[in-house]
Amino acid sequence: MSESSSGVNTSSGSFPKSHSSHYSELSDTHTPLSVEHTPDSGIVATPLPSSRFRFTSWHRLEEHDVRGDQLTCPRVREGPSEDEHSLRDEDIFLRNGRRRRREDEEQRWEERLQENWENCVELNLSYQDLGDPYQLENFTRILRRLIRVERLQLVDNALQDLSSVRLPRCKSLNLHRNHLTSFGQLPKVPEIQHLCLSENSISSLGELSLLQATPIQSLTLRLNPCEFLEDYRSRVFSCLPKLKVLDGIPKLPEDSVPPKLPSSSRLCIIL
Repeated sequence: MSESSSGVNTSSGSFPKSHSSHYSELSDTHTPLSVEHTPDSGIVATPLPSSRFRFTSWHRLEEHDVRGDQLTCPRVREGPSEDEHSLRDEDIFLRNGRRRRREDEEQRWEERLQENWENCVELNLSYQDLGDPYQLENFTRILRRLIRVERLQLVDNALQDLSSVRLPRCKSLNLHRNHLTSFGQLPKVPEIQHLCLSENSISSLGELSLLQATPIQSLTLRLNPCEFLEDYRSRVFSCLPKLKVLDGIPKLPEDSVPPKLPSSSRLCIIL
């Protein structure tokens, strides 16, 4: 069992033989190699079983049964250039626009069914490098379809606002190293139990109450500005009574002490 460059778990017999004829033009001389250690300490390089498909989007392969929920780490790629968009629009207009649009809609629907994001239970969409608006739009579209995902990795994606996304079944969410500045920018996660927000830019605990109705058990806020607030741990545990672990450290007796209230102003009497 190995993992292809597209993130699909494959074995040597997982694709029909017809693929070898469809993509035989991909020469084995440029095929990535896997390394095997022999008993005599020699090293043998062998082609990865899925290397011939490394330049092809998985849902454009013919006669395969790989679905979106079987991908371990898919990539959100850049969209077509503006020139390609205009050329494609002209082509649609010249070739019976109505019929062409219907064919495109049917193709998009088939691809949507093939992606099958709705049945993903565990998904890794980290390190996407979402520099193009098309990528971010497509990325958000995928997130909105994750209605059954329970474990989701979104590490280092420069994400700024996910408040329009709802993940109704998500129990574990990793948003390490993004650009979030408040808890209000988090997706709706009513069933969240484990949430990692380390290395973001959250400076206030004011919106932490948005997580009060969730069954959250562990929260990581390391390397956020709010970590350096006075009575930081007491304030977090006071706001989230169900929380058991903060920043990898279980709740301590001193964490149950209510945070200090702001001192009231005192009058100075001059005699």
